[in-house]
Amino acid sequence: MGPLMLSVDAVTFLEKEGLPVLKSILAAGEDEAAVRAAQIGFPVALKISSPDVVHKTEAGGIRVSLKDAAEVRQAFREMVGAFTSVNPGRRLDGVMVQEQGSGAEVIVGMLTDPQFGPVLMCGLGGVFVEAMKDVSFRLVPIERRDAREMLEELKGYEALVNPRSGSIDLPALEDFLFRISTFLEDHPEVREMDLNPVFVTSRGVRICDARIKTG
Repeated sequence: MGPLMLSVDAVTFLEKEGLPVLKSILAAGEDEAAVRAAQIGFPVALKISSPDVVHKTEAGGIRVSLKDAAEVRQAFREMVGAFTSVNPGRRLDGVMVQEQGSGAEVIVGMLTDPQFGPVLMCGLGGVFVEAMKDVSFRLVPIERRDAREMLEELKGYEALVNPRSGSIDLPALEDFLFRISTFLEDHPEVREMDLNPVFVTSRGVRICDARIKTG
């Protein structure tokens, strides 16, 4: 594990650890991206893969709901062209082709407190995480009851579980938090982690994007 893993590397690592992720494959060219998209199944999303870009949404590095190979090729060309013109000299590893995610968005993260050690965090996810600041914390390791309490402490909890917002598998989300805590126990070298967004539907939980820092 390198000192910093982003996007496809981080998602692939988490998948190998048995955690639920969206199918993701790195593509170097537009033709390969189209082939990978067909393998994954449409619709798909494309994401710029660069160690120099953390917030891909702000950088225009994400395209979603691409319905066929032609849309994938066009999006690939436009994204790579925009990246190289706006970010001269920055490294571009390729474009991540990913299964299109859907559902309620939460963020799950971890930081290392110098006094107390690893701290698990969860909250509302997606583009609202910076604005809402609706998060809860627990020291690692957590018990299963802690996972439920972390969710119930969120100001947006009622909206999260409201059937009008779309049914979610709450037990699966609680289990996911517990599994992340176990993962962190098994990997004390992880110093920071950001899983954002994590999609929650009636069928379970899937990690969409990830950043992992070790030390």
